[in-house]
Amino acid sequence: MAILERIGGSTTAKCMQKYLFIFTRNQQGGERLYDFLPYRYGCFSFVANNDIHALAHQEFLTIDDVPGNDKRYTLTHDMKMLNQLNMFDQQTVNYVVENFGGMTQNELIAYTYRRWPHTAINSRVKGELLTAEELAKVEEFRTRWQSDEPALLTLGYEGLSIEKYIGKLITLGVKVLCDVRKNAYSMKYGFKKDILKMACEAVGIEYMHLPQLGIESDKRQSLNNQSDYDALFDEFERTTLVENKEYLTRLKTIVDNNVRVCLLCYERDPRQCHRTRVANAIMAMPDVTFKYLPIVL
Repeated sequence: MAILERIGGSTTAKCMQKYLFIFTRNQQGGERLYDFLPYRYGCFSFVANNDIHALAHQEFLTIDDVPGNDKRYTLTHDMKMLNQLNMFDQQTVNYVVENFGGMTQNELIAYTYRRWPHTAINSRVKGELLTAEELAKVEEFRTRWQSDEPALLTLGYEGLSIEKYIGKLITLGVKVLCDVRKNAYSMKYGFKKDILKMACEAVGIEYMHLPQLGIESDKRQSLNNQSDYDALFDEFERTTLVENKEYLTRLKTIVDNNVRVCLLCYERDPRQCHRTRVANAIMAMPDVTFKYLPIVL
């Protein structure tokens, strides 16, 4: 809101994403306000986009369609938001507006691509905005994050934003994200099935949901220590995994075809998540030749 006020109360969605990205890269201390993914027009935060739509719902701003597959944000009234920020954030907002507020949208996008080439790996317009040398730098990142080595990975999203989670998948070369939650729903923004699927596919990662390999939520209500988790997962191995072996075979076949697959569930600690038992069951199958990589962030 403070950035929008400082640039005159109106800007496009693509510009706002770039302003916010530059702001986060220049924040002084503390955690970054938002994380970003290399999306269709460069750096993009699904969480920031959701926050902006929430402000529109509260009628603090309007969102209108404009040519070029874009939106325009316009404040409905001046709230003097800059004065409500701490001194360091005020300085950063002023830095962003004074140095980048006068750029055209294409100039701003091109600047972020040149300064942070990895943000352009999935861009639809990089070929129009960058030189051959600059495009080669973008391609370096794509090549660096590709892997022909098949592997089965696991990663919980507890404590992570959707951007940080998927960003890690990109750097690990993951091509398929397999959601093994019984119900692909979350109170944490971005991890509901439809949003997660859209975000994954926009950066070249296939999303698949296998609820057959999940655990009913009511069975997780009385887990007080590791022994409780172990007992639940032992039962899970004896029943669900035995009854749904076809889905384990399906996952093994995908990895066998030289693909890096990651199993998603909530818990950060692999010991407290059934995804570890799913992975162990796959690794115990005959003729496994790929690696198992449990990732913890």
